[in-house]
Amino acid sequence: MEEQSLSRIVESKVASVAITDMHTHLFPPSFGSLQMSGANHVLTYHYLIAEAFRTGATDPKAFWKLSTSAQADWIYHRLFQEMSPLSEAASGVVEIARQFSVNLQVDGLLGLRGALSEDANDEYIDRILKMAGVDNVVMTNDPFDPVERGYWENKTPLNPHFVPALRLDPLVNQWTQAASTLSSLGYRVSPEFQDGRVVEVRRFLEDWVNRMAPVYLAISLPDSFDFPDLSVRSRLLEAVILPLCRQHKLPLALMIGAKRQVNPSLGPAGDSTGKAAMTPLENLCRDFPDNKFLVSLLSRENQHELIVTARKFGNLMPFGCWWFLNTDTLVEEIMRMRVELIGPTFIAQHSDARVLEHLIYKWARTRRVVARVLVDKYQKLAKVGWTVDSARIEADVKALFQQNFWDFASR
Repeated sequence: MEEQSLSRIVESKVASVAITDMHTHLFPPSFGSLQMSGANHVLTYHYLIAEAFRTGATDPKAFWKLSTSAQADWIYHRLFQEMSPLSEAASGVVEIARQFSVNLQVDGLLGLRGALSEDANDEYIDRILKMAGVDNVVMTNDPFDPVERGYWENKTPLNPHFVPALRLDPLVNQWTQAASTLSSLGYRVSPEFQDGRVVEVRRFLEDWVNRMAPVYLAISLPDSFDFPDLSVRSRLLEAVILPLCRQHKLPLALMIGAKRQVNPSLGPAGDSTGKAAMTPLENLCRDFPDNKFLVSLLSRENQHELIVTARKFGNLMPFGCWWFLNTDTLVEEIMRMRVELIGPTFIAQHSDARVLEHLIYKWARTRRVVARVLVDKYQKLAKVGWTVDSARIEADVKALFQQNFWDFASR
């Protein structure tokens, strides 16, 4: 197959594949205020907030007192009128606008507000998913959030494109506060963690697995994460969470490396990244071979170690490029590294989208990067004598964007 023909086939398969976005923070319209869409939310994405604060033009305390609309006005002025929107997040807004036939330099923020819907319905959801080429989005569902908990307890119907995932951060990382919530909900626990009460924590999780039917359980962890140790976190993992996952055949997603609130004045934009030790992950994969672990690490410096660890443990599935790794440069670097060491046996990317329209630019960029990498790899494979055919390319692409996830999740 000629190089130009091979390139066209790869690009076509990547452009047309239907994506399972296996980690987002999106909600369906039926979840009311938790669902975020529209120009104001697009502009007040925490990446853009952090970038705008770099201009030093306002006191963060004053910013947080503004309405969402006024925050969006200020960010637009700082990042799109007083400078060129060169960053990944800022240029992403331009790409979203273009997909809605809005020229920001002509139509401005007013034009974007007119094109995007802040009150999304199922029809608008379907439109955005079609524009992004996404079939399903996996949510992040927190039973410790009282607002969200109410929707689940009331059996609020889900848009069929939205898949639940049970998030356990408060339980694992903030036991004292979590114990207070559990106690208020009728589970017999106390702030002083007692091994004899793990049955009550297990009962809580069983209730929520039955209520949500999640596709996996998930925890984000600090760069200092260790396992095993004497912490409540380790005891919960070993005594409650891992047995529950085995029983229900659910993967546990571990997102490791978040340093929370290094600059609290930035609010949700104040988190950062740190390099994590690989030994805790090795211990988990080795000592619990019947558990499956979806893993993403936040530090660039951890990426090679993660891939090497995945070569050693079939129950570890690397996924995506999380937070600050989701730039064209780093996604391409990590994608090449993964293909070279473990072939197409990982999950190429997840959007981590918090605002519905972000799916459009995040997945458009991922497709372009993945296509570049795969074209290069298939061309090199052809040069050393391997016959590359269209059907095999299509299967590999489908694996990277959806099938590897669903096969690993066993659903």
